[in-house]
Amino acid sequence: MSIKFEEINNETLYIALEIMNSNPQYNMMENGNKTRSHMDMVMEFMNSNTTSVFIKLDDTYIGVIDYMLENPKDSLPWLGLLIIHQDYQGFGFGKQAYEHYESEMRNRGFDKLRIGVLKENTKGQRFWESLGFVYYITSKAQNGSGILCYQKQI
Repeated sequence: MSIKFEEINNETLYIALEIMNSNPQYNMMENGNKTRSHMDMVMEFMNSNTTSVFIKLDDTYIGVIDYMLENPKDSLPWLGLLIIHQDYQGFGFGKQAYEHYESEMRNRGFDKLRIGVLKENTKGQRFWESLGFVYYITSKAQNGSGILCYQKQI
């Protein structure tokens, strides 16, 4: 079984919605609602600021990654979202997907990656720290909650 990425488009956006809505706890932390709407998906994944791809395990859509190749604030790549469908969590697929992403970024010539993790997302913080990310500053999200910023040399 191998992990690969496939770009999200208007025709497959409904799959991203299903993946996001399989994670009501994350949605509550992120925007205060258990579910997301189709319009939320359009705004989050159909924009020119980020690259939005599915995480596929062979032919099965199991998650979503959304990232920015160059954040205008620091000229570094930022991983904005890595989320696995609830049914596929706990099998190491998130780690495999991240390793695939890191490899792609290294192949593009990057040597440092950054992420932001919601302060309330302690499970996420442990996950990213286990992959070698190091906390460096807290910033504020648009909704006012704290974002813990992490980085990793790759």
